[in-house]
Amino acid sequence: MINGQILKQAIISGANNICSQKAKINDLNIFPVPDGDTGTNMSMTIMAAVKELEKLDSNDAGVIAKKTASAMLRGARGNSGVITSLFFRGFSNGLEGKKEASGKDLAQALKLGVDAAYKAVMKPTEGTMLTVGRMAAEAAVEAMNDTDDAVEIWEVVCEEAQRALDLTPTMLPVLKKAGVVDAGGKGILVIFEGMLSVLRDGKVIEAVDVADDDEEGEEDAFRSAAAEFDDDITFTYCTEFIVGRDEEIATEPNELRLFLETIGDCVVVVDDEEIIKVHVHTEQPGDALKKGLEFGSLLTVKVENMKEQHKQAKADNEKKAPKKKKLSVAEPTDQYGFVAVAAGDGVTDLFSQLGCAQVVSGGQSMNPSTDDIYAAVMATPAKTVFVLPNNKNIIMAAEQTQAIVEDREVVIVPTRTIPQGMSAMLVFDPDADAVTNKANMLDAASNVSTGQVTYAARDSEFGMKKIKEGEIIALENGKLTVTDKSIDKALLKLAKNMIDKDKSFVTLISGEDVSDEDAQKAYEMLCDKFGNDVDITFVSGGQPIYYYILSVE
Repeated sequence: MINGQILKQAIISGANNICSQKAKINDLNIFPVPDGDTGTNMSMTIMAAVKELEKLDSNDAGVIAKKTASAMLRGARGNSGVITSLFFRGFSNGLEGKKEASGKDLAQALKLGVDAAYKAVMKPTEGTMLTVGRMAAEAAVEAMNDTDDAVEIWEVVCEEAQRALDLTPTMLPVLKKAGVVDAGGKGILVIFEGMLSVLRDGKVIEAVDVADDDEEGEEDAFRSAAAEFDDDITFTYCTEFIVGRDEEIATEPNELRLFLETIGDCVVVVDDEEIIKVHVHTEQPGDALKKGLEFGSLLTVKVENMKEQHKQAKADNEKKAPKKKKLSVAEPTDQYGFVAVAAGDGVTDLFSQLGCAQVVSGGQSMNPSTDDIYAAVMATPAKTVFVLPNNKNIIMAAEQTQAIVEDREVVIVPTRTIPQGMSAMLVFDPDADAVTNKANMLDAASNVSTGQVTYAARDSEFGMKKIKEGEIIALENGKLTVTDKSIDKALLKLAKNMIDKDKSFVTLISGEDVSDEDAQKAYEMLCDKFGNDVDITFVSGGQPIYYYILSVE
């Protein structure tokens, strides 16, 4: 039987396991568009539960499962994160009121979670993490006929999840062509395997990023040990060096370690027959090097001022990361209010001007959590709040807010792009009811075409064309249609594809990586080519990822 503490440690182990492997999972993304964040979204979703579980001291499996589900629901990011949270919601429902869980309880709970995930996805696609979860749950339920042992049941879950993952390329041709398995499926298997480590072996997997290259992995481990106390900077200089050992010197490296401990902290000394690797934080790096010379010759030396590095890193972070303001709950006094998801100062201002009380920072590769959207909804002083996700990977996270908002109605308008969100806002009628407005907003969104000019985040192949990392690509309504080496040429080709005699309005939105001068040239280029046939508007959006967004309607 599995009690609350065992379940808690199992979930933490699963979270650590995917955190350690999130980069590899991200790399399974087969599309060139910068969006390889499946591992990141899933790890951030389950880590939201870990933060809450670490505060909870309970031996009740049902209590642990409920806290996990609640935290993951609020912390869910992206479609993969939401589906992961729904899998674990099954544990909350299946283990409710149970102090301990048997193998059958785990199997039935996982089945409940998988069923909930399938219901939440409008068009479930086989060959994805849904398939991996479903096949694992079905195998676990079948195994209940032979055993009630929790370990045996979860071994079946992991074995079948691996088998299902291996089958995903046969279900989705794009995976087979790319020679990879489904990223979300891999992520859920990694979580399940982390849980099995506790259930079977009593061992919590630690969250450690390990490099693929053996030499790099050894170096990472060395630095990890050295950085154990890096949070508190007592000494100024991080000193690292490698000594080539002199065979004639019989002194043990431990003497070097003992000396370094008298002049600093965070001492790590690793030696073999040929070299001694040293790390120390000290105010006397010269003394450390001088002592090292007593054991042989210096092969490499690196001395860094950590206090200066810390100040610079802090300054850089403040420049890069906008401060996340804490939102206050607003009384729902107005009839209608709006929340949009967008990135870039110009785009954010645009949605504010269109009437959005709150604009949640996020978009492609930067998916906000359900809790982020929930906070924005609660900060909107309206009885009915319309939410515009403006990205297909944020819609599910937005939909989860409907389950946790109690004092106002939340209406999700499933916009998939910034132009769709803009068009939806423009047709809102304050005199119409919510149902009519949603229908009109969806109709407006469907009538706008979206073009996006960005870069290929990885090598890939579409149709017969090979795409190189860094190449400029353009998408029309999410489909890759143009590749080029020039941003302007890609934009022009995209515009020619999208603008025809039936179109009347075009909006060009420039991104943060486009200078004002280049954006003006691009706008004038479009005006010269199409200005006689359509009205063209320019907006300095400042959005990341996309050099240009083109709205055509």
